[in-house]
Order: sequence, then C-alpha cells, then structure tokens
Amino acid sequence: MTTTTAPTAPTAIPIAHYENFPVASWLCPPHLRGAISAIYHFARTADDLADEGSATAEQRLTDLQRYRNDLNGICQSPPQEPSVRWQSVFLALQATLQHHDLPAALLHDLLDAFVQDVEKTASGVGYASQSDLLDYCRRSANPVGRLLLHLYGVTQPQALQQSDAICTALQLINFWQDLSVDIPRGRFYLPQEDCQRYGVPQTDLLAGQQTPAATLLIAACAVSARAAMEKGVQLVHVLPGRAGWELRLVVQGGLRILDKIEALQFATLQTRPRLRWWDFPVMVWRAFWM
Repeated sequence: MTTTTAPTAPTAIPIAHYENFPVASWLCPPHLRGAISAIYHFARTADDLADEGSATAEQRLTDLQRYRNDLNGICQSPPQEPSVRWQSVFLALQATLQHHDLPAALLHDLLDAFVQDVEKTASGVGYASQSDLLDYCRRSANPVGRLLLHLYGVTQPQALQQSDAICTALQLINFWQDLSVDIPRGRFYLPQEDCQRYGVPQTDLLAGQQTPAATLLIAACAVSARAAMEKGVQLVHVLPGRAGWELRLVVQGGLRILDKIEALQFATLQTRPRLRWWDFPVMVWRAFWM
C-alpha cells in the first residue's frame, strides 16, 4: 500500500542582501516566512545572474536559461533534481510550490524581465515610452505581489490591482533611487520620450550631469511613482493581521525613499539615497496612522 506524504512547508533562508523594504520579517505570519523567503531567494538569485559580476551578456543569458530549466524541472511531476549550483534555491522553492500550489507562470514572468534587462543593457537601449516601462514592471515587480497575495489567500480583482500599483511604484522608486548606479552600468530606465520632452540628452545622463532639465525630469518621475503608490495603499486594510502590517512598512519604505529623493532636490544622478536606522521609527509611526 502506497501512502502520500503532505508537502513540508519550506524553512526560511536568511536574507543577506541590503533591501529597502522588510522581507520575511518578524511581522510576517510565521507559517509563511519560509515560502516568502523561497520566493525572495529565487528572484534575488535570478537578478544577480542578470546584473552582478563581470559575466558577458551571452553568459548571463545562458545562466538564466539554465535557471529556467531548473524551474521547469521542479514544476514537473515527478519533479526533477535541480542543478547543484542553485540547489538550495530550488529545493526551497519546490517545497513552496508543492505546499502552496504556487502559480509558476508568475515566476516565469520574473525570469522574462531579467532576460529583458540583460538584452537591453547589452544593446544600450532603454525604454521608448512610459507604457513600455510599465509593461516591464508588470513582469519584473507585479508578479511578486501577486505571489504573496496567493499565499495570503487574497484573490479579489481589486486587491490584485492594488497590489500591482504598489509593486509598480516600488519598482519605479528603485529606478529613480538608483540612477547614479544604473546609468554607468548601461541600464536606462528614464523613458526616451520623457527625456525628449524635458530636453535631457543621453549624453548628459551618461556624464551624470544634474542639469535643471534632468532635475525636473526626475522630479516628475518621483511624483508619478508616488501617485502609483497611492492607488494601492488601501490594500493594507485588506490583508489580514500581521501581513497587513508588513505591507504598511513596505509602502512606507517606498514613500520614505521618495522623501529622501525630494530632500536631495532630485539629484539622484549623483547620489543614491538609502534608508538608515533612524528612518524606521518614522516609517513605523506613519504605518500606524495609515
């Protein structure tokens, strides 16, 4: 007689990277910390393959395809053993897929976005329009929020839209925070049509010249990111208990970065603002009053 063993919940892997926002913190429901950690490490490892180190674009694309092959392997029935290189990532993710019936299509969306990053960086071509950039955010950021809502059992269409708004806002905030880091590495997220509208040539961006026109452009981008965040903030009242408080801090982390960008007079072509320990009491106070 064959017995079926219920999938074991994944164990949380420690978070080593600096992040603007809490990831699987103590506020997160304890029974979901392992699953959230597994999703985070899957996305973070793929992001590092696309962005870190000195690999060529061809090597990065090869690694991302191998990474996708491992994802496909653990999604099969029966699942295949992942490669040794990323075994810890995919064993935790496999447990999450089994235990929570995670939609793998959202994970593939993330990989599609990382592949797009590599290709655009290699070609030195950015995004033609705001709509093109938002379409990228749809695959690079929004799947994370939808995966978390899946874990929380939240499926209402309005909640999904609010999650998309928050995740897109967080992605945009990260772009405008990291201009001084991304542009020298050949990563252009300021839409070309916006650069033309404000009279900001790519040569100025490459030189890190914080011209008045560039300042106005970045200010407009920051205002747009804040507006996107405001479209989704009511989601904090939909998520139950500790999950809702976790999201409050995530939202306030993004808004705090926008405050810092504004305090710099939008000079992020030259300086990268980041959260410090003294920002967290401010975030907690504001989260309390949401």
